[in-house]
Amino acid sequence: MLFSSIVFLFFFFPIVLAGYYLLSFSRMAQNVWLFIFSIVFYAWGEPIYVLLMLSSIVVNWGSGLLVDKYREKPGVKKAWLIVACIFNLGMLFVFKYTGFLIDNINQLARADILPQIEITLPIGISFYTFQALSYVIDVYRGDTKVEKNPFYVGLYVAFFPQLIAGPIVKYNSVAQQIRTRKSSFRKLSVGICRFVTGLGKKILLANSFALLADQIFNWSELGIEHFNVPVVMAWMGAIAYTLQIYFDFSGYSDMAIGLGLIFGFKFEENFNYPYVATSVTDFWKRWHISLTSWFRQYVYIPLGGNRVENKDRMILNMFIVWLLTGIWHGAEWTFIFWGLWHFLFQLAERLLGYHKNNSHTVLMRIYTLLEVTLGWVLFRAKDLYQTNIYLRNMFGVSGNTFWDEMTGFLLKEYWLIFALGFLFSTPIAKRCNELLAERKMGILGKGMTIVYPVAVAGLFLVCVSYLVRGGYNPFIYFNF
Repeated sequence: MLFSSIVFLFFFFPIVLAGYYLLSFSRMAQNVWLFIFSIVFYAWGEPIYVLLMLSSIVVNWGSGLLVDKYREKPGVKKAWLIVACIFNLGMLFVFKYTGFLIDNINQLARADILPQIEITLPIGISFYTFQALSYVIDVYRGDTKVEKNPFYVGLYVAFFPQLIAGPIVKYNSVAQQIRTRKSSFRKLSVGICRFVTGLGKKILLANSFALLADQIFNWSELGIEHFNVPVVMAWMGAIAYTLQIYFDFSGYSDMAIGLGLIFGFKFEENFNYPYVATSVTDFWKRWHISLTSWFRQYVYIPLGGNRVENKDRMILNMFIVWLLTGIWHGAEWTFIFWGLWHFLFQLAERLLGYHKNNSHTVLMRIYTLLEVTLGWVLFRAKDLYQTNIYLRNMFGVSGNTFWDEMTGFLLKEYWLIFALGFLFSTPIAKRCNELLAERKMGILGKGMTIVYPVAVAGLFLVCVSYLVRGGYNPFIYFNF
């Protein structure tokens, strides 16, 4: 079930919200209510795989109890942690990478020595697996107290706002909120505004860019002999996808954070305007912050991080993290090379120190956007063959033209969407909100306090009208 769907907006969410506030007399009843409807939310799209998620909850809850029980016996405690890691990572491997592994073994052998297996990827498995595993690891480390109530662990793992695509939440950041969070009109109103903002980013911007990006990438799949995409058009497609994936994923994060606030929860931010970053290192401090933090806390630092005796070990640690980051995103070589692409640039920045150069911020932003955009081509392409064709088109080395009539037509159709995309990928709207909240906008600010809720309501109605018409509504991170 998508947040950006009529079923969610006018049936599921109103029922959950009404029941939640009718149960205000009991926090436990509210938690059980949210847990039950989180299971319904997941089962709507995954009626069979909901059992897989429930088994994940039970196993990780039980592993946490056993890790805590044998705290004074380090060997036994570690054994139960290993069991939890094998279960979580093994489950992820079986459902996400089995087919990829079989395909590559058969290709190396040049024969079908292993039978092909078609396994449907459970929605959100990469997210809830990492979240559940972080709970057991934190109990093992003593960073969070063990939770004896299975409903609390269940709500933590399955809570529908962040179940499908994060943000990846640590248990110690919500443990107290599960028990004693306080709802308020301010949280409700801010949460609704945040949700509608994310909905607008997803439906009006991400979906519009998706139409253009998908069309141009599909043309490139036809092959040079059928349609040789012009240089400008190839760059338009790459930039469209760069903006699509940002507004798609950050829009979903906004909706998740907004829904959390509506139910009294406060989640950490997952995006901080990554396209204004002044280096690749800075970009990854702003993009998908919860995933970057997860790999840093549970992979990079345990390996030794950058506090090691020599640079070779530090380079190896970085390589492992970025290799795993690429693998986490998908079972295809394009994702692996995408992770290694970012590894190379972050390594260069670390060794040369040019990411600390504050005297040429404009040039650094251009360099960062170029690196990120080329990386998204790898990420979006069907395979390495298409990546090669698309990059050749972008740099005019495939015998393609620089411009054609179709390029002009597409630019004429999408120039306003591009302008809005560029504008709202910067912190300008955030800064206006801050000035409004701090009452520093004078008479204009007083007018905005009246206009703002009307604008939010208008944005919601526009989004709904788009959905009613049945507009294109893909969601990139369902693939992960």
